[in-house]
Amino acid sequence: MRSDQVKKGLLRTPHRSLFKSLGLTNEELSRPLVGVANSWNEIVPGHIGLQRIAAAVKTGIRIAGGTPIEFNTIGVCDGIAMGHEGMKYSLVTRELVADSVEAVAMAHMFDGLVLIPNCDKIVPGMAMAALRLNIPSILCSGGPMLAGFTYATGAVDLISVFEGIVKKSAGEISEEELSFFEDYACPGCGSCSGMFTANSMNCLLEALGLALPGNGTVPAVFAARERLAKQAGMRIVSLISEGISPRSIATQKAFENAITVDMAIGASSNTVLHLPAIAAEAEIPLSLDYFNEVSKRTPNLCKISPAGVHHMEDLDKAGGIPGVMKVLAEQGLLHTDISTVSGLTVKEITSGAKVWDDTVIRPFANPWSDQGGIAILKGNLAPDGAVVKQSALSSRKFALKGPARVFDGEESCLEAILAENVHEGDVVVIRYEGPRGGPGMREMLAVTSALSGKGLGEKVALLTDGRFSGGTRGVAIGHISPEAAAGGPIGLVKEGDIISINLDERTLSLEVSDEEMKERASSFHAKERKISGVLARYAMLVSSAADGAILRKRPCI
Repeated sequence: MRSDQVKKGLLRTPHRSLFKSLGLTNEELSRPLVGVANSWNEIVPGHIGLQRIAAAVKTGIRIAGGTPIEFNTIGVCDGIAMGHEGMKYSLVTRELVADSVEAVAMAHMFDGLVLIPNCDKIVPGMAMAALRLNIPSILCSGGPMLAGFTYATGAVDLISVFEGIVKKSAGEISEEELSFFEDYACPGCGSCSGMFTANSMNCLLEALGLALPGNGTVPAVFAARERLAKQAGMRIVSLISEGISPRSIATQKAFENAITVDMAIGASSNTVLHLPAIAAEAEIPLSLDYFNEVSKRTPNLCKISPAGVHHMEDLDKAGGIPGVMKVLAEQGLLHTDISTVSGLTVKEITSGAKVWDDTVIRPFANPWSDQGGIAILKGNLAPDGAVVKQSALSSRKFALKGPARVFDGEESCLEAILAENVHEGDVVVIRYEGPRGGPGMREMLAVTSALSGKGLGEKVALLTDGRFSGGTRGVAIGHISPEAAAGGPIGLVKEGDIISINLDERTLSLEVSDEEMKERASSFHAKERKISGVLARYAMLVSSAADGAILRKRPCI
């Protein structure tokens, strides 16, 4: 066993002494040592219930004859970090989580890992660690939150609260109604109840084959979630004995399946950051162009909040990700001959799946759209690409040509929207919010919620080198690359410049001559911000959003 390096032989007598100080017996030390990476904490709603999940995982490991050893990682709640300087730290934690799992697993030579994430950056961070280490691993999330409810509005979620702020300011709802949203939108533990980033990534782990069926959709508070955790614990011992590593599961074909499911379920635009970052750990290239190719051939089958009225619990009841994959597999859109950590092939999983509600998981002949949930736009404003969640729009045929309203940061833009200084037909540009320029590529849910709350969600376009929450709806085009801080064309835009957007043609253009752009570029100096600590180190190493905002081995500045 891999763990023999820390527990076997004369020279490891001191090591065994330390293990025994933990209360471990010789019998326990003779078994596979399984690291249980738990991201539990008391600040993230999706993580407050993870002690229960970890206990179930450890029970499963013991049932199967392994010895579980739990350790913890950090985690940030994007909702609480939203709208202030704290959001700059969110994407940074993806790398910190991956690094911390790597460090603990390597230092103690675990035979395998069960990784317990739930929310936005912790899920991809742990998946990155699994592929980097390439020792038997399985991811087991904590599950989605149930939707909230009020008798006045029906189902509500966190986005209802963000948009409610603007509606209250405009006098469209009362203080009492907003208070109801505040009290009932988030009824308990779990990752926020729509197809936001956390739930998107937990669903895609199923499609990738690194998590058991049900991982993405079984609600956090259901007993089925606890049973799933026990199954994950039992299964990791089998993976260790069979010598099955993550890279043998998460192959090129598996990533193609994950992107196809991504498009079908209308997942968060942040998946276009995270899937390439996870794939990079396995040395598998995932270009933005490939996302576009898959999107063009994959129908959008689900509209989960914020794109529609359904929530994760509805998707679970309707058949979950296996149900979605069944529809896709029947049309030949998935690789079905590949294995998963469950021990079943994709074909075996989908053949046993069923769609129970075709209003939630639409049939192939009646999709919401004939194209996938995400589109990649290119043009002279985004030579390396930009990302839009087109499933969050009423029509993917959106086109707009309008004057640029330019803001060097989120806060000044939000002030302008709330002061009603942004009008129908405007193209709002927020720059210096990219991976390097932010730094940290902040999500801007407050801005998109303000536009939606003002009734401008599809009457203006919002462009940024930053990113958006999975809960965003409206014409929100992010990840514009290269970013302003790296000398990208978005840094050259001037107030009043005409910008042309065509989602159907997947173009994003600044209507300024090449000569004028060259002249502007010759005198351009990127705006500098005073940063320190982990943000300074991150800004030195982070790559373009077009590459997944991964960390380079050498500084970029």
